Amino acid sequence: MIYAILIGYIAITFWGSLFGTKIKNATPESYFMADRNLGVISLFFTILATNFSAFYFLGFAGEGYKIGFPHYIMMALGTSFAGLSFLIIGTKVWKLGQQHGYITPAELVYGQTKSRALAYVFSAVMMLFTLPYLALQIIGGGYILENLTSGEISYSLGIVLLTFITIVYVVLGGMQSVAKTDLKQGVLMIVFMFLAVILVADDLGGLHVANQKAAELVPSLFELSGMDAHYTPLKWLSFLVFWFFCVPMFPQLFMRFYIAKDVNILKKSALLYAGIPIVISLLPVFIGVWGHLSFPGLEGKASDQILPMMLMEHTTDWFAALVMTGAIAAFMSTLDSQLLALSTMFNRDFYLPMSGKVWNIKQEVLAGRLMVGVFAVIGLIIAFNPFDTIFDMGKMAFSGLAILFPIALAITRFKLTRPWFAILGVCVCLLLLFAFHYGLISKSVALGFEPFILLIVLSFFFTFLGVDFKTPAGLSK
Repeated sequence: MIYAILIGYIAITFWGSLFGTKIKNATPESYFMADRNLGVISLFFTILATNFSAFYFLGFAGEGYKIGFPHYIMMALGTSFAGLSFLIIGTKVWKLGQQHGYITPAELVYGQTKSRALAYVFSAVMMLFTLPYLALQIIGGGYILENLTSGEISYSLGIVLLTFITIVYVVLGGMQSVAKTDLKQGVLMIVFMFLAVILVADDLGGLHVANQKAAELVPSLFELSGMDAHYTPLKWLSFLVFWFFCVPMFPQLFMRFYIAKDVNILKKSALLYAGIPIVISLLPVFIGVWGHLSFPGLEGKASDQILPMMLMEHTTDWFAALVMTGAIAAFMSTLDSQLLALSTMFNRDFYLPMSGKVWNIKQEVLAGRLMVGVFAVIGLIIAFNPFDTIFDMGKMAFSGLAILFPIALAITRFKLTRPWFAILGVCVCLLLLFAFHYGLISKSVALGFEPFILLIVLSFFFTFLGVDFKTPAGLSK
């Protein structure tokens, strides 16, 4: 039954995403941008599905297990605030993209500053810190297949299979394929998680009883500071504002600002994004908290697998397979978008400018398809040696992306006349980020805040040294 559900999902994904896609007549605008013609529902779900991924299913449940309900409050409110950044950054990006035909984030940077160096740095940092987040999707899929099949499909085999499947439908269909797939996968993700919470709670005696038992067993799961006093007030504040800065800098999401049919569609999608996470973020955290009732004492990577473990323990095998198929759908919906974004950025931001070549339409689309495979293999290599937890892996990736927000804000709102200040800021922030990560600098330097807050402040300082505040960003040629 489990294998039938998995195979059926894969078959439906291929058929639904490729049916009607004009593969033979692909152009850069259609292959990379879906002809800039997505409506509210398609745009919202492709934004939601590309962002809520392994970090949502396994990461939220794992942090719910390790920290408790405070993780939900922090993630729900913080992610909701990110919808505001879509209005501040995304609407301007859409207007500039419409007028100048930008496809990648770095093309916007170069177009607004005429600094090829800043465009290179911006794109390179986006690509560098997208790779661990890309690998995170592969890791999540591997964990789930291994749990679902009781080890018959090993972690190593699982990550290879899922990566290959994603490569095939992205290579064939491009953004049209991705957007169609994301719509189905987003719906599956939400419906299955609601059903999972209902059935697991029922097996534990009901929602109230499950929470009551968990509160009696580990009271700190329900306290504002979380288990083991994980959150201090300054740490709370750090994470609440963090998502506002990092989420719009995901390249796969940034490029979605270009593809709305009109700016009002983007605004409506942003408002939906601000509201929906408040509801759906709670679902995996519930199951993570209840995990202490069935699997006490998990640590590190083991806690990231609490969701499939709870499903296999408290629901039927076929239902667990359905929910985890929804999780795999979420992983693939982020992975496909990341692969498409990275391949597009590499070719348009680096290879073409550096080589001086001029490609025709077929050559550009072919090159994009080839690089999808290359970046998938890189993600696969990283997945064979993951970080300690999914949340740690995600936080590292998000911190690197967040330092680009001040540059995006500056070039979409004002005229950036001295881009070298922005480049210097990125270099300083990257050095500090790696120093904090590897323990070369104590986190106490951040004065109780998370280190990424210090990095964002420094990035703002350096970037805005080069801004002409009297001149707004031009929206015409």
